[in-house]
Amino acid sequence: MQARISVITLGVRDLEASLHFYREGLGLHCEGIIGQEFEYGAVAFIELQSGLKLALWPQSSIQQDTGLESSPMCPTQMTLGHNVYSPLEVDQVMAQAAHAGAKIIKPAQATFYGGYAGYFQDPDGHIWEIVFNPSWEMD
Repeated sequence: MQARISVITLGVRDLEASLHFYREGLGLHCEGIIGQEFEYGAVAFIELQSGLKLALWPQSSIQQDTGLESSPMCPTQMTLGHNVYSPLEVDQVMAQAAHAGAKIIKPAQATFYGGYAGYFQDPDGHIWEIVFNPSWEMD
């Protein structure tokens, strides 16, 4: 298998509220909710970078599509990392997320590897790490 991840899907409780958080709160580009003409088809796609999208899809739709029963979410099962160019940018993104309604889990601070990072949770509990790593070269 060659790793070609093109979509990261987050299961959400309230699609409109989640879209508002990501589009209006964090300023990410999205055309809006599509697929509403289908019973379990409503979804919002957010362009993250060339070839990679973030999908917001109701948990009930994922349950219907997969056949799995709904269960309580464990927020530490996965994190989404957003790398930035400086500690100042970490602080700015964390402040923007807090203003948009995110719960700050760990305020931005120096890391053991010489970087600077913080964590927040979106309205559905998904964890984002905002990080400056001086060892990484970014495009």
